[in-house]
Amino acid sequence: MKHLFVILFLFCGLSVFAQPKINDKPKSSVDFPLCAGGESCDIFVSPEDFEVVKKAASLFAEDIGRVTGTKGHVQVGNPGEGQNIVVIGTLNHNSFIDKLAGDNQIDVTGIQNGWEQYLIKTVENPVKGIKRALIIAGCDRRGTAYGTFALSEAIGVSPLYWWADVPVKKKNALYLQKTDYVSKAPSVKYRGFFINDEGWGITPWASKTFDKELGDIGPKTYAKVCELILRMKGNMLAPAMHPSSGSFNKYPENKLVADSFAIVMTSSHCEPLLFNNVTEWDEKTMGEWNYVTNKDGINKVLDKRISENAPYENFYTLAMRGIHDAGLVGVPKEREVSLIEEVLADQRNILSKYIPHPIDSIPQQFVPYKEVLDIYERGLKVPDDVTLVWVDDNYGYMKRLSNPQEQQRSGRAGVYYHTSYLGAPHDYLWVCTTPPVLMYEELKKAYDTGADRYWLLNVGDIKPAELAIKTFFDMAWDIDKYDIHSINEHQSAFMAKLFGEEYKPRFQRMLDEYYRLAWSRKPEFMGWEREWDEPEYTELASTDYSFQNYNDALRRLDDYQRLSDEALHLYHELPEASRPAFFEL
Repeated sequence: MKHLFVILFLFCGLSVFAQPKINDKPKSSVDFPLCAGGESCDIFVSPEDFEVVKKAASLFAEDIGRVTGTKGHVQVGNPGEGQNIVVIGTLNHNSFIDKLAGDNQIDVTGIQNGWEQYLIKTVENPVKGIKRALIIAGCDRRGTAYGTFALSEAIGVSPLYWWADVPVKKKNALYLQKTDYVSKAPSVKYRGFFINDEGWGITPWASKTFDKELGDIGPKTYAKVCELILRMKGNMLAPAMHPSSGSFNKYPENKLVADSFAIVMTSSHCEPLLFNNVTEWDEKTMGEWNYVTNKDGINKVLDKRISENAPYENFYTLAMRGIHDAGLVGVPKEREVSLIEEVLADQRNILSKYIPHPIDSIPQQFVPYKEVLDIYERGLKVPDDVTLVWVDDNYGYMKRLSNPQEQQRSGRAGVYYHTSYLGAPHDYLWVCTTPPVLMYEELKKAYDTGADRYWLLNVGDIKPAELAIKTFFDMAWDIDKYDIHSINEHQSAFMAKLFGEEYKPRFQRMLDEYYRLAWSRKPEFMGWEREWDEPEYTELASTDYSFQNYNDALRRLDDYQRLSDEALHLYHELPEASRPAFFEL
């Protein structure tokens, strides 16, 4: 009997945890028609629910239209009568879903009091007058959005439909197989990316096309950024910070847009309390950015920033470095530790002043990056509830992991990881060449030693790093799904899903060769550019690949030519509608 129970439990578990499946024809009489006979479903959201739930429902309705040509109908209010309806809502914010849970028509115990979890379930005759309801319920506002976008992806709309022009395969009808799916909690609690070195592409593009009325990167662009993060099951954004861009907080609409998508705002390692000292600090009116001589002036602007941003969901950086990623200014080495401890205490006092929660419940991070790691190693005491965010060496190798004592911290740990870098000794901004296996190996080590609170990926301009973003977010969502072998096929499998399973072996060969060539030397490093050294050494030196011996350089050029030719051949084999996306990715 015990063995029979185990077998039955596993069999039942298959229905609970099987991913939603979509067909263009019904497989059974209980399949749910999202769109059939030229009619799309009615989608109901509660007026009491969060703004992101309403946005996700509207985008899902548009996604149905992208696939079938017939957009879904979103209605704000409780459903009345209907053959087949979709109800999207958050527990305790949707009375219809709460009633179904109270009547034991849906079991919410798997997500109740969870973090960003959701369930998708079809319910027969949920109330009088409704034949069948498809319920998408989240334990919180992002959980509801993730459940909704999980169906968007299942019907064939890629998270990169806009950012990489991925075409949508057209279907006349969409039927969801009878579903009872419960998601797991994400492996990493906060997962996001940092738009850095944005002056090369996204800011000039936004200023001339998408946000041209601002002449800058602004709310229209950030709305697309936030949607991308949410569709990829991320939840956090560190915005652009370079002089080429206006500060994120320069335009009040930006943070309203982020909040409407339920995106948690954070900032880079050198931006204390969401303040961008590159573009927002004015030395003429504010004085020197020097905590020794101008502590009150600095804390005044930080106080103002928190007074404005405290109502929103943020993950706060506690920090003090120089302007624009420079080292501390005017601090004797022997005083660095005590000064940073003073900074941490002052900034936590500012947070406590405006946020009506215990200080140890407010998300805060401290990033021991560059010279700050040396200060930390000299005995800096960081409050136990603050997340220690470890950094790679800018080229993909983690420099530090939590030791056994640090693993006991209540604030846990996190990672700040680069797939793009501007700085000494050499930049790589042109293409993303961080292999998925390296990313997995390094991030899994960090995760296994406590880095499960905060993962931030430096993606440069976004566009060169789309595949890396997908890999990073998928690992952060469910790192146990991958191992050192399967992760190497993650990107080829994703490409095959977009362009055709028959191409997967070719995608894998091309990616393997691409990463092999970049492993021996990144494309940006073919010569030895010395722009970050002293001015007198600024030069572009010859490559170390020899043109005289062993055909060294010519072999490398030939390898790249073969790879380029294979990509071009595949490009012409693809349907014309798929070629722009293939070119971009």
